[in-house]
Amino acid sequence: MFTGIVEELGSVTAREPGALAVHGPVVTADLKPGDSVAVNGVCLTATEIVDGVGFRADVMTETLRRTALDRLRVGEEVNLERAVTPHTRLGGHLVQGHVDGVGTVLVGPPQLRVGLPPGLARYLVTKGSITVDGVSLTVVEVTDEWFEVGLIPTTLAATTLGRTSAGDPVNLEVDVIAKYVEKLAAGFVPAGQPGPVAGGTP
Repeated sequence: MFTGIVEELGSVTAREPGALAVHGPVVTADLKPGDSVAVNGVCLTATEIVDGVGFRADVMTETLRRTALDRLRVGEEVNLERAVTPHTRLGGHLVQGHVDGVGTVLVGPPQLRVGLPPGLARYLVTKGSITVDGVSLTVVEVTDEWFEVGLIPTTLAATTLGRTSAGDPVNLEVDVIAKYVEKLAAGFVPAGQPGPVAGGTP
């Protein structure tokens, strides 16, 4: 479990078949093999600590297919966050590191507009939360096709989102609470009646 508050901008040091190596001395400081790290919002398990300043993680084919990690190149920056502990401040929102889809940047920052994959709009509401490349953000506006978030200067400087531009793919994770609510509410919708409405508006 994560909070979507990026701890460090790391960098990809190697791309190997089925594995990814990342430089990140801050998150590696107390990292052990078997620990979870969010890399651009994707929960990966560290398999090896490299020289005390980086780590290696296995990446399954399914993960590459469902996320934007396959597009990473050596030297590229990535957002890193260690898993939360019982004593961690929840500065963002509950993030699992399970990507729901890959969006496409339509308009670059500071007012970031991202195109939505089919089926995700129904989980977004204005002033609700979404994770973009591992960054917890508040939705400013949402339609069936896209959503907008505003990025403050700190987010622009401390995450990869400050360098995004139109056409870039980004990992998206919607608020898991919305998915649970949808499943629970489905049991109370009478047969033949419409379910939740896309975009969060009645």
